[in-house]
Amino acid sequence: MRTLISTAFVSLDGVVEAPGGEPGYRNSGWTFKHVDFLPEAFDIKGREQKEATAMLLGRTSYEAFSAVWPDMEDFADYKAMPKYVVSTTLTEDALVPHWGETTILRSVDDVAALKQTEGGPIIVHGSATLNHALSDAGLIDRYHLLVFPLLLGAGKRLFSTTDKDVQKLKLVEHEAYANGLQKQVFDVVR
Repeated sequence: MRTLISTAFVSLDGVVEAPGGEPGYRNSGWTFKHVDFLPEAFDIKGREQKEATAMLLGRTSYEAFSAVWPDMEDFADYKAMPKYVVSTTLTEDALVPHWGETTILRSVDDVAALKQTEGGPIIVHGSATLNHALSDAGLIDRYHLLVFPLLLGAGKRLFSTTDKDVQKLKLVEHEAYANGLQKQVFDVVR
């Protein structure tokens, strides 16, 4: 079974909305506007590109990332990587042709089937709504979190508010940086 890894920039109060400057959110761009940049705090991002063998996105994140990432040198490893987009509305003709192989999945059940295939880790970037569904379905195996020392209040959250049984996590890697960022890597305990 393939490992499904959710990776996120998250505020201390759990917000993941518009970290890179996406329009429409009051605090858009919060990751680089309010915290000093330290390259070592972002080393995990390069590691993720080297370790992942596929990328999984929700439609909204796909549309945002596919407009910029294909031509960015910082994300070159993702260009050739197979991508999967979970959407009930996205059509084949809306896929970006210069970002490598992309497959549309229509449901969380399709993601569960993808996890059963041969291959290495699948990384999930952004995609708050998709993360809620995947977590609620018990499909996420690991979380890579860069926690920012900010309280943003309103905004899309990484975790759903579904009333469910406790899901235990095991901290497998962590580090705190001089700028207040914390790297937290958790495995989901089954």
